[in-house]
Amino acid sequence: MRLHGLLTVLVVSLFLAFAIEPAVNWLAARGWKRGAATLTVFVAVTGVLVGFVWAMGGLVVGQVSTLIENLPRYTQSLVTWVNSTFHTDVSVTDLTDRSSDLSSSLQSWALNLAGDVWGIGTTALGVLFQGLGVLLFTYYFAADGPRFRNAVCSLLPPRRQQHVLRAWDIAVEKTGGYLYSRALLAFFSALAHYAAMRVLGIPSAFALALWVGVVSQFIPTVGTYLAGALPVTVALAQNPRTALWILGFIVVYQQFENYVLQPRVTATTLDMHPAVAFGAVLAGAALFGATGALLAIPVTATAQAFLSAYVRRYDVETPEAPADGKA
Repeated sequence: MRLHGLLTVLVVSLFLAFAIEPAVNWLAARGWKRGAATLTVFVAVTGVLVGFVWAMGGLVVGQVSTLIENLPRYTQSLVTWVNSTFHTDVSVTDLTDRSSDLSSSLQSWALNLAGDVWGIGTTALGVLFQGLGVLLFTYYFAADGPRFRNAVCSLLPPRRQQHVLRAWDIAVEKTGGYLYSRALLAFFSALAHYAAMRVLGIPSAFALALWVGVVSQFIPTVGTYLAGALPVTVALAQNPRTALWILGFIVVYQQFENYVLQPRVTATTLDMHPAVAFGAVLAGAALFGATGALLAIPVTATAQAFLSAYVRRYDVETPEAPADGKA
């Protein structure tokens, strides 16, 4: 299991290095040292991630505060709706008593969880060390990319060296292209949804737009549904009609992205059939869990590009139709 964890860290680090290497190469070609260029890209990516977490943290705190403040009104509205719809005679007192029982159960569960604090701390420490390992290996793979490639190729005969270098270049191109195309689509998505939510008067429009843009583009398969669920839920707490409007906008924008925007953005970076991408994500998740699902598309794109470079295709010959009805 420890060897499996180390291999997972190395593979994730390698593909993260592939993803940022185009930016590092661009800076290095303009006179930057590779170490400084890699560090600059790291700082930029970290800044974006911290900004996203900060915005989402503010959104969560604000929504939880609003929920606690308006909980009595929500409870009364729920009781009124249940009684009028199902012809029942539920009272707020009944819900209060049930919530007390639920609170007792949650307190018991929390005490049991606190008893296992050693196991939780060990797991958290392991995740922290794995994250630091990914960062360090990614930095070294990107900063010392040319020397690393030369060291590997020096062990191979010249003909094999050409194949390794071509495969490496394809992997960098496709993985970097995948990240670039996803980031560009996330920017357009966040911008469009921010404008729509500002017009509709939905609170926390900036944080919700960031959520929609990032989650819909970087979480495979289910990201679109997760991204749309949050702004619809927030709007629903404000006004059901507003929730319907933002739901309609999300659906319309998704069609525009799928059929107009995405083909143009990914035409030169990641040309993959949606069915192939979906199958790759399912296979990656089944084999390697969440890590496999995240890496499935860039790995498949690299393999697809590698095959297209080395596998020869032939025109399909169609049989001629018999003349004058003769077999």
